[in-house]
Amino acid sequence: MLPYWRLSAYYFFYFAFVGAFSPYFTLYLQSISLSATDIAILMSLMQVMRVIAPNVWGWLAEHPGRRLFIIRLSAIASLAGFCVFFVTTRFDGLFIAMALMAFFWSAALPLVESLTFAHLGPQASRYSSVRVWGSIGFIVAVLGIGYLLDFLPLGSVLWMTALVLGGIALCALTLPEARVPAPHCETARLCDTLRRPEVQALFGACFFMSAAHGALYVFYSIYLVDHGYSKALVGWMWTLGVLAEIGVFMLMPRITRSFSMRTILIFAFACAVLRFALIGWGVESLGVLVLAQLLHGATFGAYHAAAIATVNLWFPGKLQSRGQALYGSISFGAGGMLGGLLSGFTWETIGPAWTYTFGSGFALGGLLWLLRGWRPKLETSKGEAA
Repeated sequence: MLPYWRLSAYYFFYFAFVGAFSPYFTLYLQSISLSATDIAILMSLMQVMRVIAPNVWGWLAEHPGRRLFIIRLSAIASLAGFCVFFVTTRFDGLFIAMALMAFFWSAALPLVESLTFAHLGPQASRYSSVRVWGSIGFIVAVLGIGYLLDFLPLGSVLWMTALVLGGIALCALTLPEARVPAPHCETARLCDTLRRPEVQALFGACFFMSAAHGALYVFYSIYLVDHGYSKALVGWMWTLGVLAEIGVFMLMPRITRSFSMRTILIFAFACAVLRFALIGWGVESLGVLVLAQLLHGATFGAYHAAAIATVNLWFPGKLQSRGQALYGSISFGAGGMLGGLLSGFTWETIGPAWTYTFGSGFALGGLLWLLRGWRPKLETSKGEAA
């Protein structure tokens, strides 16, 4: 039977951490007088470790019985790494803390994704109904902390985030292992899978999509606060995007019955081109910002659901952990690292508007690669990956 609530609880706390960390930790770093470049370097360590950690841990998880052990180890070790933030404000100490926390935290999600699909089995279309609890966790954290920070000092972000990491650790201890699939020869076909042009196009486009989001995840909260918006409103803007994401997750079973994964991804990339241009040049208009945040339903919700389902289809059996690790490291890791670091260098030189315009350009690059590299197959029915 599907351990629905145990998986959902893990996703809830995992993405509650993102809701606590991504919008507000940059404000904490700014409050201790770090420069935009230093902030970008520290935040980009999350993406650097998403390049390294998932592949290391994914390879180790191929051995029987290790997947769940690594998920639990990563939860406890990431909490321990984060606790270093309580004892230092020096850049070198913050760098070490971020590296430790990010290395272990990044290990878990690809393994949990493969664990979830293993539990789902032929019910893979139910993935969105499990993953949606991650979006709910994000909303609870981003709204709650946003309101609290109007009354509490920014340093409170540390203990609130640590509590969420503790929730991840507790949930990790309750997760059950899925039935191990019968051994096949998938590992021998990994290189053949990676040579397929549609696989290369998907991973390449995902790299650009994450790069497009770099400035959003590093500087969006700072950007809004600098333009006079309250921290509570910042929380609501992040929440609005995730509400749109939840709506898309709930509709994905119906959407995938009507459109192919390729079509969904093309639409998501087109929305990303528009979204980041709107953020960059429309910050003075709350209405424009609201529209841009609603597009998050496409640029993350539809994009991620379609991409991860396609990876699950193209990397079957024992290859699932490797496929999910590659997806995470290439997109959220390498792509996010490029976008985050570039935004740190351009933010104070050419300005925020042009920084977000670069994000729009990255999304356009991913769209073109997807169109050129992943050719539709006429015999493929709607709802299938191709």
